[in-house]
Amino acid sequence: MSSAAFPDDRSYTDDHEWVLIEPGATLPDEPVRVGITSVAVNSLGELVFVDLPEVGSTIVAGESCGEVESTKTVSELYPPVSGRVTLINTAAVDDPGLVTSDPYGEGWLFAVQPSAAGELLTAAEYAEKNGVQA
Repeated sequence: MSSAAFPDDRSYTDDHEWVLIEPGATLPDEPVRVGITSVAVNSLGELVFVDLPEVGSTIVAGESCGEVESTKTVSELYPPVSGRVTLINTAAVDDPGLVTSDPYGEGWLFAVQPSAAGELLTAAEYAEKNGVQA
């Protein structure tokens, strides 16, 4: 896997989540999408269940807000930003395989109206922390 596998138009967390906020950008006024990275997908294997926060709920960056389950294990979701959940990807809930096959596209998990960001990494920083070479 190369660092090119991590899109540069979003930020990442040590917990293997991404948020569609460009590194260094201020928090946008509109909701942003959140998902899990290809590193998480490769580690977990084929996803079979996705449990996401409810629309309207408030989540806090770095605090568990849901989970994904694979045939191997269950992993908690730690949002990269705090804020109010505005939308969940019902297609990913109905077919968790979307997250496995397209984690940066159709497999996004939920959208948040951000109020604060947690500790975010660039694609290059995330790649380096995970031993992925360019």
